[in-house]
Amino acid sequence: MQIDIGIPEENRKKIAEGLSRLLADSYTLYLKTHNFHWNVTGPMFNTLHTMFEQQYTELATAVDEIAERIRALGEPAPGTYAQFAELTSIREERGVPSAEDMIRQLVEGQEAVVKTARSLFSVVDEANDEPSADLLTQRMQVHEKTAWMLRSMLA
Repeated sequence: MQIDIGIPEENRKKIAEGLSRLLADSYTLYLKTHNFHWNVTGPMFNTLHTMFEQQYTELATAVDEIAERIRALGEPAPGTYAQFAELTSIREERGVPSAEDMIRQLVEGQEAVVKTARSLFSVVDEANDEPSADLLTQRMQVHEKTAWMLRSMLA
């Protein structure tokens, strides 16, 4: 059945492509945060272990919301490691960095998600796609606040 939500197919595809990059960044950040939750050590262990758990739990909900928006626009959501690796702007960590380096990497990851979300506004605005704009705004608020909180631990 055809989708008739007031957004032309070409615009829906462009928005879904951008949201797919946002999904890939969010999932990659989720995985990195979960990895750091498992592997953090040092004097800040308890604080960081708990903080990282809160962050990856929030990201787990976010990836579902982003994927569902892509589907509502009529496009398939990426869902494999290979697809995410191709689409993400976040560098994967293969080792176990120090707690301080974990924090730095997560600040960079949070900021990368914000930049990806921000980059989608022109196409979303052009299509008058308020639900996607709302999703982007919410994601940016969460990631900017989380980056600030993590950055504050490095001061």
